[in-house]
Amino acid sequence: MAELKHSTLNATLRGVDLGRVRQFRGIQYGRIPGRFKQPEMMNGWEGKVVDCTKYGPRCPQNHYDVGHLLRIPEEHVFEKEEESEFGCLNLDVTVPLDLRGRKGSLPVLVWIHGGSQIMTFGSGASRICDTTKIIDDSILQGKPIIVVSITYRLNIFAFGDCKGEVNLALKDQRLAIEWVQKHIEGFGGDTGNVTLAGESAGAVYVHAHVVAGAPLNRAILSSGSLYLSPPLPLSRGQATVEALEHKLKEAGHGSLQDAPVYAILKSQADLALNSLWLQDEPILSDWQMKTGDARDLLVGDVEYESIIWRNGVEAMTSRMIAESFAKAGEYSSQLSNIYCISPNRPTPSKIGALDFMADVRFGLAVRKIVALWKSVGKPAYRYIVDQANPWQASSRAHHAVDLVLLFGGLDLSFNPGAEKVGREMRMRWISFVNGEAPWSKEQCFAFGPFGECKEIDVDQFAARRRVKHLDLLEKMDGANINACFGALAAGRISLLN
Repeated sequence: MAELKHSTLNATLRGVDLGRVRQFRGIQYGRIPGRFKQPEMMNGWEGKVVDCTKYGPRCPQNHYDVGHLLRIPEEHVFEKEEESEFGCLNLDVTVPLDLRGRKGSLPVLVWIHGGSQIMTFGSGASRICDTTKIIDDSILQGKPIIVVSITYRLNIFAFGDCKGEVNLALKDQRLAIEWVQKHIEGFGGDTGNVTLAGESAGAVYVHAHVVAGAPLNRAILSSGSLYLSPPLPLSRGQATVEALEHKLKEAGHGSLQDAPVYAILKSQADLALNSLWLQDEPILSDWQMKTGDARDLLVGDVEYESIIWRNGVEAMTSRMIAESFAKAGEYSSQLSNIYCISPNRPTPSKIGALDFMADVRFGLAVRKIVALWKSVGKPAYRYIVDQANPWQASSRAHHAVDLVLLFGGLDLSFNPGAEKVGREMRMRWISFVNGEAPWSKEQCFAFGPFGECKEIDVDQFAARRRVKHLDLLEKMDGANINACFGALAAGRISLLN
């Protein structure tokens, strides 16, 4: 029986043994006293035995086929996950089974999943972000780590109704980070050696926690940052809330505060609310200039980030795209030329628009973040993922494919190149979490294509990314870039691409 007597939680935790790994699932870290309320810390169980053999519930959400974007074969059956509005503040702790002979506490990796802030994209239960393999590899590498995966509020339950608290997902996650500081030692973890990591919306949150000064030592931003989804004025949120409440009242329900969960989710679906954002708060002010208390950063992107806008952009006419680029101010003509935008050429215009969107929200973001960290004397390790989707290589190294590679929760033995890249990613991540340099901070590390992993120099990087395009974007006024991007992106994001 996988049991752990945990002193600060005042409980005996009953988990599951998975080879060399032990996992404690669904540990409640907080309580939600009411809809849109601040979370409260869950500290102990008064000596009880706590069943940690099952994954905890996630926040209620509309259904999205996560296998669609990842090209996971349809015969793969995803485990049905329980949902609870008030019981979703739980986490999984995955540890090495045998710590005999180990001196000192283990480094801790805290993982925040993505999903456009509206859904759970890649839980442990789905196996997409199953943390057992990275723990197993850390043991084999002789650098064992502990991983904590956080579940938190999503969609409007996290966004708030603009009458009280906002950014409740951020507050849930901060509570979980504080829970780690209070209780991870009981699992063998080191509170002074914590890395916070996330992908896509998860990376947006990680960046926000860095800016807000959360207690962490290192951070990993994978395919996301606050540049992907910047904090927006409360007035923007108010407009969204009013639209949702109008839908609810049309259906015979009251406000967001008292409407049933199913009605709220239906209203979101009716409005095609496919993503949300963080709202402005004082802790997020001047976020572009802050690195918080973190000492080291790992940051990168994949080759085809803009797949998430593909269907929406391909439905645009070339004239609509050209008109969007005309909003870019004094550089609009130069920008149109470099991205091959023309009202008379639909195909290159659509491809160019997607390239621009990837560069603005991902490539340029990484460049700015790395420059900031270097300017304050902190190491920032840059990487790129160019390994194509293992099931459909023609889909390229698209947004979120790095999850499949990094965690290795799904069988990739049919694709040796993908397996090799996954092993290399885990090895480098494990080294970083252990406080080591994963590669030279002066170089970029490339994962793929074709299973090849190596450091690359400036010229090799320029052969893989649109460096001249990024140089032009750096010259431009941010408001003009945003005007162009907004015209292209508004209402066009989807995980079903």
